[in-house]
Amino acid sequence: MNHLLKRKSRGDVWFDVINLFMLSVVMLLVLFPLYFVLIASFSDPNHIYSGDVWLFSKGFTLDGYERIFSDSTIWIGYANSILYAGLGTLIGVAVTVFAAYPLARKNLAGKSAIMWFLMITMFFSGGLIPTYLLIKDLHMLNTIWALVIPGAGSVFNVIIVRTFFQSSIPDELWEAASIDGCSNTRFFWSIVLPLSKSIIAVMVLYHVVGFWNGFFDALIYMNDESKYPLQLVLRNILVQNQVNSGMMMDVESYAAKMRVTELIKYGAIIVSSLPLLILYPFLQKYFVKGVMIGSIKG
Repeated sequence: MNHLLKRKSRGDVWFDVINLFMLSVVMLLVLFPLYFVLIASFSDPNHIYSGDVWLFSKGFTLDGYERIFSDSTIWIGYANSILYAGLGTLIGVAVTVFAAYPLARKNLAGKSAIMWFLMITMFFSGGLIPTYLLIKDLHMLNTIWALVIPGAGSVFNVIIVRTFFQSSIPDELWEAASIDGCSNTRFFWSIVLPLSKSIIAVMVLYHVVGFWNGFFDALIYMNDESKYPLQLVLRNILVQNQVNSGMMMDVESYAAKMRVTELIKYGAIIVSSLPLLILYPFLQKYFVKGVMIGSIKG
């Protein structure tokens, strides 16, 4: 019996081979650009420009990282991004959870009308100019609130968390708790939140990634360079070649400056990605569980 189970038809074997081949190709397409950026950040910029850097680093150097870490603009951007991501995640997760929980309760009056109203905002918005005018009238231009408040409530995230509550927190649990004299507030804080660590971890990861990678809102609402997040600083380096002159004091020719700028670009990408690479392993086990439960049930 076991021998028969182990045997595969020729079609199954070909399916496995083709599947493995396609997955390997996709993996290479995803990983190679990241690998190239990593090895290029440690390579001599002359080798990068000549196209010699492909599979291995050539002319190993830490010059790019030394210039990056000696620049105060990078550190200011780092500090700003940590502040924006931390505060924005705290506000965003709180708004999402507090909005999703009552929508998951069957006894909420007008729940369907509220959900329809929220879903309409997923398809229609006021647009960039009205949003900018609103932020301006609220005196939030060039402040942290312009970055963390407008995106605090995501309907998509609310639906995911609501679905999780509906599938993972049964009404019978509330009925049993209410019989023991548990109030709605205590039930939420003492029972619902401890049982929702996985979906909260997912929301934390979503918000942190969103705030950390976001630069467009800062580009629109911020005009003080001391308040730029790291991604906006990085954008100026990558797109506009606006490298701080302090990084280039010892570089004389224009061609040499372009080569060093290229090296700084690769190093800045690695430096900006490190916090997320460090954070993800701690949330991975919750991330997989939360996404699956919140997406396929309810």
